[in-house]
Amino acid sequence: MRADKRRLEFLKQDAVQGFTELIGLKPVSMKPGRFVTRIKMSRRLAQQDGFAHAGLLATMVDHTAGYAAFTLAPEDHRILTVEYKINYLKPVSGEFIECRANVLKPGRQIMVCEAEIFSITGRKKLLCAKAILTMASVPGDRVKGPKMHLRSLETRV
Repeated sequence: MRADKRRLEFLKQDAVQGFTELIGLKPVSMKPGRFVTRIKMSRRLAQQDGFAHAGLLATMVDHTAGYAAFTLAPEDHRILTVEYKINYLKPVSGEFIECRANVLKPGRQIMVCEAEIFSITGRKKLLCAKAILTMASVPGDRVKGPKMHLRSLETRV
């Protein structure tokens, strides 16, 4: 399936809610099979030595690759992570952290994606991590969990 502009705009808005909103994740660009996100680095996102926390980077690759897969999935499907592996190449200490994800092998049920994490300071971009991910495209009515959109949960708290 090819994503149209309406679908891409929906995914751009849908990508920032819950935990991703809390950490400041922002979609930068997207097209079918590709999604790019960015976070402004801050002290609250760092580990004990001041570098970006590995859990933050894991969240970015998982979430960004998931939305890259979403751009190719039918509108009534959800994307769930099957597995992923990350190689941390260098500590991240830049002003911004950028994640670029691509679908390498699209499929009706399984999609294989790759994601890269870059540390950005000024015009300098440094590759700091690479990941390979397997995503499942599942009909929405087969996904067990909250039936409401996360934004509706906020009004109930």
